[in-house]
Amino acid sequence: MKADPACVFCKIVSGSLEAAIVFEDETSLAFLDIRPLFHGHTLLIPREHVETLTDLPPSLINPFFSNLQVICRGVETAMEGEGTFVAMNNRVSQSVPHLHVHVVPRRRKDGLKGFFWPRTKYRDDEQLQDVRARVRSAISKLRK
Repeated sequence: MKADPACVFCKIVSGSLEAAIVFEDETSLAFLDIRPLFHGHTLLIPREHVETLTDLPPSLINPFFSNLQVICRGVETAMEGEGTFVAMNNRVSQSVPHLHVHVVPRRRKDGLKGFFWPRTKYRDDEQLQDVRARVRSAISKLRK
């Protein structure tokens, strides 16, 4: 499996950098964004270092996007959302050059408009871990 030792997300995959992981399997890893649009904002990444969607090996497309469906359902369920916003940048505006998909819980009239969104923070580690446990539990139930 390819890894880039300088890549922040590869460091999370290897375990050398801590993250609030909510899901992992042989293909991918999902963790809470540390600067969420809304609580529960989750990033799904392939374990293998690929920069963009077009770099994702064909053999990983189906399992990666199957996991994305589960993550979307799990985030929506855990955060009692009415839906999710799913987004991916490829190079332009890609803050980490490792493929990642944002899954953001949504509610009608939640204030998210356009493409310029204010980020928030978790109040403390306890709140982060509570959200992590809720999302992780919802995903786990969906995978059974």
